[in-house]
Amino acid sequence: MAKTKAKIRWLDDSEPHDYPAAFSYLCLIYPPRRAKQIVSRLKSAGLSEFKSKDISRASGLPLLGVSNSHVEHDRERIKSGGSLSPILLVRDAGRGKVIIADGYHRLCAIYSFDEDAVIRCKICDG
Repeated sequence: MAKTKAKIRWLDDSEPHDYPAAFSYLCLIYPPRRAKQIVSRLKSAGLSEFKSKDISRASGLPLLGVSNSHVEHDRERIKSGGSLSPILLVRDAGRGKVIIADGYHRLCAIYSFDEDAVIRCKICDG
């Protein structure tokens, strides 16, 4: 069965609460000082766009199903015409991956509608 494509609306910038969430996650991967530097770079990064399938592949993470409550919440927001916050990405050359610092559930929700959907994001080097 083909996936239904949905119109994805985006906010002009990441929401303020996305950065502390990204910092918390990045502290699991990097020392807090480095995580703080990365978040600072994300705050000042310009917006970029990548296809959802490419972000998924570059991260190496499995996609969560639509039964996940956070994915379901983001799917409902998309269906109702609400705008999503750009996701926050970090290029980690040492690991050869892109780290989804914030926005994993949004990625999964968007992918469930259209794997070719363009995702607005902020990205910086780790």
